[in-house]
Amino acid sequence: MTVQTTANEESFPEVSIVMPCLNEADTLATCIEKALRALSEHKIPGEIIVADNGSTDGSQAIAEKLGARVVHISTKGYGSALMGGISDARGKFIIMGDADDSYDFSAIGPFIAKLREGDDLVMGNRFKGGIKPRAMPPLHRYLGNPVLSAIGRLFFASPCGDFHCGLRGFSKDAILKMELRTTGMEFASEMVVKATLSKMRINEVPVTLSPDGRNRPPHLRTWRDGWRHLRFLLLYSPRWLFLNPGLLLMIIGFLVGVWLLPGPRTVWGVTLDVHTLLFSMAAIFLGFQSVLFAIFTKTFAISEGLHPREPRWDTWYRFFTLEKGLLTGVVLTAIGLIGSIYSLSEWGSQSFGPLDPVRTLRVVIPSILSLILGFQIILSSFFLSVLGMRRR
Repeated sequence: MTVQTTANEESFPEVSIVMPCLNEADTLATCIEKALRALSEHKIPGEIIVADNGSTDGSQAIAEKLGARVVHISTKGYGSALMGGISDARGKFIIMGDADDSYDFSAIGPFIAKLREGDDLVMGNRFKGGIKPRAMPPLHRYLGNPVLSAIGRLFFASPCGDFHCGLRGFSKDAILKMELRTTGMEFASEMVVKATLSKMRINEVPVTLSPDGRNRPPHLRTWRDGWRHLRFLLLYSPRWLFLNPGLLLMIIGFLVGVWLLPGPRTVWGVTLDVHTLLFSMAAIFLGFQSVLFAIFTKTFAISEGLHPREPRWDTWYRFFTLEKGLLTGVVLTAIGLIGSIYSLSEWGSQSFGPLDPVRTLRVVIPSILSLILGFQIILSSFFLSVLGMRRR
């Protein structure tokens, strides 16, 4: 079956259907025929692109015989294949879907309708549309996909309920603005995350997932690809990876430290003293390091175009200056030096002999922490100023 188009429509089709392909000879013809039928039934001027990632089973010949355009992608990976096909697409709108016949390409009508209404990204949702028996392993259905999608919604406030659905549609302008960079299976998550961060219009349509028609194992590797998705979500959210844990550590350390500074405390028959105080100061230090990493990561991500600019961060950058950072660091360093000099004088008053650690460490430990934080703030202020040059 072929789609009848005018010469102008062939040059500028409205829809490009992109299928990543790596040895999909068993199912590729079925997918292409369904896609062609859908374009014909809905009278949509379109094209079929098979983004071949080095097939050795004759998939390319099957695609060309059915009128699809084959784009050869040398860089391995699901994301690489898709971006290669997307870059070569001529359509205003793009539908991407796996070539294993697990998705029904004849059901793309709702995707096109949403895109025509102005949505930038239209996601399929398998949990709303239905998952047929044996279409998805129980580990993926009840743990992997729901948990990773929930993390994505929590981290990025995304409206998507199924981050990893392989059938989705988007405008070509929107996808190019995202500047997607991942090459593997995590490409699926990157698209949703960047669309959300960029405040694009995102919608969902129910889709049905069927057992794939291949006679070989899928390319997806449960633990490897699951970890790659989780790793991407963490790396792309410095707030959850660094900032929130760091602030929590600092708050706990500060509260425990203030509680223990006056003297030992007894809780449920256990006496907490300077040893616990030392751990509380360590918690403040580690938490502060984590917060700094959050600021560094976010600044770098914005500078490199990995994250879009956010008004609240712009406000913070306007408030923070190198001079304010240096002043804060100098003040903390001075406090640490004063505490250290006081402790030294106390030791001198004892003729530099043995001291009571329970009493002296209550001054020494906070003084050391103040010195460390002050020095860290001074160095970090200079480093952030260097990062900020690119941003400005």
